[in-house]
Amino acid sequence: MSKVVIIGLGQLGRVFAGGLLRAGCAVVPVNRGDDMAALAQTHPTPELVLVAVAENDLHTVLAAMPEIWKPRAALIQNELLPRDWLAHGYVDPTVISVWFEKKKGIDAKPLIASPVAGPGAALLCRALTGVDLPCREVALGDELLFELVRKNLYILTTNIAGLKAGGTVSQLWARHEAFARRVANEVMDIQAALTGVAHNRDALVAGMLEAFEGDPEHGCTGRSAPARLARALQHADAFGLAVPTLRWLAQT
Repeated sequence: MSKVVIIGLGQLGRVFAGGLLRAGCAVVPVNRGDDMAALAQTHPTPELVLVAVAENDLHTVLAAMPEIWKPRAALIQNELLPRDWLAHGYVDPTVISVWFEKKKGIDAKPLIASPVAGPGAALLCRALTGVDLPCREVALGDELLFELVRKNLYILTTNIAGLKAGGTVSQLWARHEAFARRVANEVMDIQAALTGVAHNRDALVAGMLEAFEGDPEHGCTGRSAPARLARALQHADAFGLAVPTLRWLAQT
């Protein structure tokens, strides 16, 4: 029986745990405060070590992960880019761009199929499809990077533009398309600087709109929206980017 370690049993972690159990895996949970080094001695060679912690905890967990687990890491975080795992010495981990929403007391709701790449891609796809969440395998490298930037474009554009426009993603595009495009272009400027790759912008926007169509009533903003804007501006400052629309939003 395959064994999978899951670090973080929040809403997303529990979805993956359920899918992995249904796929016939044994799941080893790691909760906040648990001794990862001791657990790694007991479970040194799991098939995957899925990092499902909150965004603010990601780098702390990546830095603290026992060396024996690092080649088995699988990452599912929002706003994730290769620079995040490369900074901690991870090479080609399994990475999934999660395109389903899970809130407390409500079943997980998919927008589009979640792309996943890396050594554990087949297992994670099997786990998700087993709980009726669509998933598809993509290649490491350029294909994965496009998918990560696409997800970041969706999250950042809707959250940041939503600070002014409010409403749902379908309303954002129907009523405020020109404004949303300005925000999206500045988000893509930042993503290009962070990755060193200038992706086809029409393809990225089309990918974002596909997700809009997958859940037209999805709300634009959440509690994390102001922090996402602040983080985007920090990146813009680091790379000397003008991003006038984002700066205007921060001042209103």
